[in-house]
Amino acid sequence: MTDGVRLDKWLWAARFFKTRSLAGQALRGGKVEINGAGAKPSRLVRVGDFLRITRGELIFEVIVEQVGERRVSAPLAREMYSETEAGRKAREAQLERLRQERVAGEGPAGRPDKRQRRQIRRFIRGK
Repeated sequence: MTDGVRLDKWLWAARFFKTRSLAGQALRGGKVEINGAGAKPSRLVRVGDFLRITRGELIFEVIVEQVGERRVSAPLAREMYSETEAGRKAREAQLERLRQERVAGEGPAGRPDKRQRRQIRRFIRGK
């Protein structure tokens, strides 16, 4: 393994994002912090670095354990980092809150059904 790897490559290899392009977009959008500061895709990540990754409504707080440029299987990718205990508990609490909202009907309703689409069309046309 090398001393450091580009951050966008590492995020892709550790399976936080499906493509390097998406990892780069997240980095440019300020969704990833490294050691408490924003980062560019070309920033080198090293063992021991602390990352805060925001993906949708979830926040991952991880410490880099291994660096690698190649995408590996999910079980091996989980060995590339260790999640902080506080970050894991906060993420699980957020997931549970989202599940409860979905069950209660407070969350996003999804796609409109046929009746709702007709109502939308009538509203748009003004009838």
